[in-house]
Amino acid sequence: MVSRRFRPGPDGRLEATCPRCGSLERHRFLSLLLGALAPDLLDLDTVVEIAPSPQSTPLLDRLHPRQRISLDLGHDKRAVDALASLTALPLRDASVDLLVCYHVLEHVPDDCSAMREISRVLSPRGIALIEVPIKGGVLTDEDPSATPDERARRFGQSDHVRWYGDDFDDRLLAAGLSSARVTPPTLVGDAAVEWFRLMAHEVVWVARHGTAAATPAVPGGSGLSAAFDAVLADLARTQDRLVRARERADRLAAQRDALRTQPAVPQVRPRADVLTRLRRVVHL
Repeated sequence: MVSRRFRPGPDGRLEATCPRCGSLERHRFLSLLLGALAPDLLDLDTVVEIAPSPQSTPLLDRLHPRQRISLDLGHDKRAVDALASLTALPLRDASVDLLVCYHVLEHVPDDCSAMREISRVLSPRGIALIEVPIKGGVLTDEDPSATPDERARRFGQSDHVRWYGDDFDDRLLAAGLSSARVTPPTLVGDAAVEWFRLMAHEVVWVARHGTAAATPAVPGGSGLSAAFDAVLADLARTQDRLVRARERADRLAAQRDALRTQPAVPQVRPRADVLTRLRRVVHL
């Protein structure tokens, strides 16, 4: 498969940024996840995006909800519909069909209240897509009172107050959210992870209101992976044909340029006496 040139990410990650749309790995995975959840995302009333981005907002607009609401606390200058805290959402109970909350909870001192708010506003059919930085094999490490330098050392950024661990699912459950983890390989397979330049270890929680033992059904598995593999194989064959055609065009262009650089053959005019003898021979 021919490599495409993705640019480095904000922190220097190789092949993280799409050269065409500026999306990062999480935005591309969000696009694929929304596509996989499409049967559950028809006829949406209200879609809420917490801390929107220029890459994620158009993905939600393609769902054609009756209203899309973007919210943020206002620490930066991103455009939003309203300034609001995730711990006190200005939304009615059970009014949201889809809520997207990517890389926000690690900034919130009282994340338990924020999770309860997400549970409160989700409609009976509502889905929340949640992403946080997480480490496996440990419990959540948090300290809202830590200094910015200590936060950067312990939590990866000076404005983070925790780094989540294996107990994140239990925190969601305690707030009234049943959830399932989804990663790029389990959703679309390894071939698509490579093609779309995704992070194989990225985790998104697909959550619904309720504390039932059964977690939300998430599309994926071998069927979806096989479908992506077939599409990617067709793309690879098409790209290979394009590459061969481009190589042939380059060879022809090189031959053309070589002919243009060759010295012109001078035109030699026969002498007059030679022409006279030729004419006599012709008329014999």
